[in-house]
Amino acid sequence: MKEITLAPLPYADDALAPTVSAKTISFHYGKHHAGYVKTLNGLIAGTKYEGLSLGEIVAASRDAGDTAIFNNAAQIWNHDFYWRSLAPAGKGGEPSSELLAAINASFGSLDACKTALADAAVKRFGSGWAWLLKKDGKLVVESTSNAETPCCKAGVKPLLVIDVWEHAYYLDWQNQRAAYVKAVVDGHLNWSAASTYFGESR
Repeated sequence: MKEITLAPLPYADDALAPTVSAKTISFHYGKHHAGYVKTLNGLIAGTKYEGLSLGEIVAASRDAGDTAIFNNAAQIWNHDFYWRSLAPAGKGGEPSSELLAAINASFGSLDACKTALADAAVKRFGSGWAWLLKKDGKLVVESTSNAETPCCKAGVKPLLVIDVWEHAYYLDWQNQRAAYVKAVVDGHLNWSAASTYFGESR
């Protein structure tokens, strides 16, 4: 059986501290994220999804209404993307000139884009995600609930995401979601990765 694997973190487990501590990483990545991988592999064994890529599983299970498979596959995809959306302080780079032009066209400025992303993350009721997306040729900020994901949707290219499930921040920030989000937006967004994704969408 070809299994879905847990993608390695793109940095050391203490690289995002103190915003995201090594302890949070140990639970978030080592328990929650890894748990979705283990559960999904159990669910797809011997089914039509076995042998498909993660993105293919997300798309096919969404279309088929296979909720348990979709939820676990989407959570793996979202988490993979979340880890790549973050960078150690000072290592996230700046938006490329092309991405910055698109940001300015859609939001007016980079600061306004960051504010919109932070607002979406803070105001997301319950568990979910806040995304910077290229959608139908324009940049937009959207939030999704629970395991919902923009992955594998026509005309949509995710550029950045912030996880606002409580397990992403509660050990470090308790109920201070807004403070966690501000720390991520101010110091840990991976604009170099976002620029690469934007370039791929052209």
